[in-house]
Amino acid sequence: MSREQLIVQRARKSFQTGKTKPLEFRVHQLKNLLRFITEKRRNIADAVKKDLGKSEHGTELFETLGLEGEINLAIENLMEWAAPRPVEKNLLTISDEVYIQPEPLGLVLIIGAWNYPWAVTLQPLVGAIAAGNAAIIKPSEVSSYSAKAMEELLPLYLDKDLYPVVTGGVLETQELLKQKFDHIFYTGSSAVGRLVMEAASHHLTPVTLELGGKSPCYIDKNCDITVACRRITWGKFVNCGQTCIAPDYILCEPSIQSTVVEEIRKCIKEFYTDNPKSFEDYGRIINQRHFKRIMALMDGSTVALGGDSDESQCYIEPTVLKDVTSESKVMREEIFGPLLPIITVSGVDEAIQFINEREKPLVVYVFSHEKKLIKRVIAETSSGALLANDCLVHFTVSALPFGGVGNSGMGCYHGRHTFDQLSHLRSCLIKQLKMEGVNSMRYPPHTAKKMSWARFFLLKSRDLLCPKVLMIYLLSVFCMLDKKKSV
Repeated sequence: MSREQLIVQRARKSFQTGKTKPLEFRVHQLKNLLRFITEKRRNIADAVKKDLGKSEHGTELFETLGLEGEINLAIENLMEWAAPRPVEKNLLTISDEVYIQPEPLGLVLIIGAWNYPWAVTLQPLVGAIAAGNAAIIKPSEVSSYSAKAMEELLPLYLDKDLYPVVTGGVLETQELLKQKFDHIFYTGSSAVGRLVMEAASHHLTPVTLELGGKSPCYIDKNCDITVACRRITWGKFVNCGQTCIAPDYILCEPSIQSTVVEEIRKCIKEFYTDNPKSFEDYGRIINQRHFKRIMALMDGSTVALGGDSDESQCYIEPTVLKDVTSESKVMREEIFGPLLPIITVSGVDEAIQFINEREKPLVVYVFSHEKKLIKRVIAETSSGALLANDCLVHFTVSALPFGGVGNSGMGCYHGRHTFDQLSHLRSCLIKQLKMEGVNSMRYPPHTAKKMSWARFFLLKSRDLLCPKVLMIYLLSVFCMLDKKKSV
């Protein structure tokens, strides 16, 4: 029996004891997770620095702050999230208990990503714990220092049997995927997402796939281009471009292309100085394999800004490519690095057509003063999210479901959405052994009279349960009875 199989069996056995059911236990584990982030903040920052060259403040801003917010939100709202949820009744169930009861799914496998090795691995864990599940945590082996730190430190705070950390590479992940889980939560590429979904299908295991894609960014020529480019520059080059929701490419009219390039040039200098290579808040590509892949994407494109690189340090300067076409190499796959291509279009019509001719992205960005134009892009495109006049910040809104559609993923999370995603929302109906006369309409033999009553109860329920309509109906019935009496 493999190590992975033993860990899975132990976690499932521990879950089956029922220890995760009480809300007090879940809150205790969530508080321990919060304490872990607080007490081991320096260890987390050191690991991310070694993996991605990110500064301590950058790690806090993009990794741990959001985690703390998610944990606090879950602790504060867990009682409400886990409570029975009453639903609308019909006339046949008006005297019954009808509600949705969230219950734990069981054992969840969480496969994290390397680009934000703590945030995207532990945020799903918050929901898994809150929903009362056991969870196997598999950090990405690519961010090796963070994976090692997670393996060593997390068991000091969380229940070791219920929430074990499994490290390793492709073979270990494949072995995990052979096991039966009640849900698999994967963050990463579409290519691996297909493999995860295929493995899950053997056990009919539901999946949440948080993938990526080429997220477009349309700039309307009449908007405030200075502000637009400032926000785009930040969104693109944070974490050295290794962000699944980074704007992948710009769509704009030819008349503003040079202005866009110049404004981005100013912002790069403001954010990262004249020498980003030596600037603390500009990171590095995760490894040399990804470095070579990103550098190869520039072939055949014109460099408008940047282009400098150092393979020994996995450094690529913030780079803008102009006069890019749909056939350019950089447009064939998600960039996931600090290259920003600009494609010129004749206007919003062509931009929408360009977006719709490709796979549905994780997010569509649009910069415009005109709400009508923004609403049109919303109405005529499809994506996991749409963000107007900014980049990335929708990720910080816990009330918004975060996830993709089509090739960019399935399922969603954040806040209550994670809780619901990793719960079974169980339908519950508790009837009384009374009112058999009303129920008799469903029993054979089926007559025209019974069908008439059935139609009345089932199709008119919504109207009759409206207090005003019900009052009018009852008054009319009383009037009819009163007339019969007087006759």
